[in-house]
Amino acid sequence: MDNEQKDQKINTVQAAPPVPSEQTVSGISLVMEQPDDQEDEEETQKNNVKSILSTIAILIIAPLVAVLLTLFVFQSYEVDGPSMETTLQNRDRLIVNKLPKTISKITRRQYLPKRADIIIFNLDEGLQGKRQLIKRVMALPGERITVKDNKVTVYNEENPQGFNPDSAPYGSVITSTPGDIDLVVPEGSIFVCGDNRPNSLDSRAFGPVSLDEVVGKLSLRLYPFNKSQSF
Repeated sequence: MDNEQKDQKINTVQAAPPVPSEQTVSGISLVMEQPDDQEDEEETQKNNVKSILSTIAILIIAPLVAVLLTLFVFQSYEVDGPSMETTLQNRDRLIVNKLPKTISKITRRQYLPKRADIIIFNLDEGLQGKRQLIKRVMALPGERITVKDNKVTVYNEENPQGFNPDSAPYGSVITSTPGDIDLVVPEGSIFVCGDNRPNSLDSRAFGPVSLDEVVGKLSLRLYPFNKSQSF
């Protein structure tokens, strides 16, 4: 009997599973948590790098987009001089639409503004280079225009007897048109005048303007704010 009881005790001890100590459990826990900390740190570093790259991209792309918009879509101008009074005043801030001109270049067609449009164009002054002027379109390619007795008359196929372009709504600001002009506007050119005719350097002095020199059409007056207006 004593030998059997010893065998049972030995068998019982051998059959019992080992109980893990706190150190073993704690050690397992530390080994499991360490990879998670490394992954979190790596993810944070990746996010930081992405944030830095995004900021750099914005700093590079934003000015580039602004330059492209200025070159090909819209551009801000400030009126310098009285030649377009009282429609526009000195130091008015304007937005000029350049998109139609850009599209015409892409499609290899000449951009032709409409009569009465206010446009920006380049004037070649020889040794002094080019400067940009703002005037109103009076006559289109192939039309005959005369200035006589302070009156403008345009002749074309639709109006062989002639008509006064200043009869349009803008004409209420026109006081007089000095000069003695009688010419046919060449193809690829337009005839322009300022609204302040007695004090305007325009086609009456330097002749028709090539369509290639047209920059864009006045779209909006931004400033002064109480006189904001679309054109």
